[in-house]
Amino acid sequence: MLTLAADIEVLARFGRALADPIRCRILLALREASAHPADLADTLEISRTRLSNHLACLRDCGLVVAVPVGRRTRYELADERLGHALDDLRTAVVAVAADKTCADADEKGCC
Repeated sequence: MLTLAADIEVLARFGRALADPIRCRILLALREASAHPADLADTLEISRTRLSNHLACLRDCGLVVAVPVGRRTRYELADERLGHALDDLRTAVVAVAADKTCADADEKGCC
């Protein structure tokens, strides 16, 4: 059980980052490879301004880092373990979603 305030804060930051579908898409894209903002915006089909706001959030959460490359900036996951964590979380959520152990799940929308 998590009892340290620092551990709880770290998980809360991760949760805030994952709470937005665009940030999830950014994290999954960066899991594949680092990228420049213009390329990410094109890949995700969002405006550069919108992407910039989401990248700032992810930087503030400590999940991505900006790496200067000449006059440009490339973004990547702050730690390679985040990629593994995203994979583990994604497969766990898919497994739980497929497990309809609650007989009233569809009716109650709970599981």
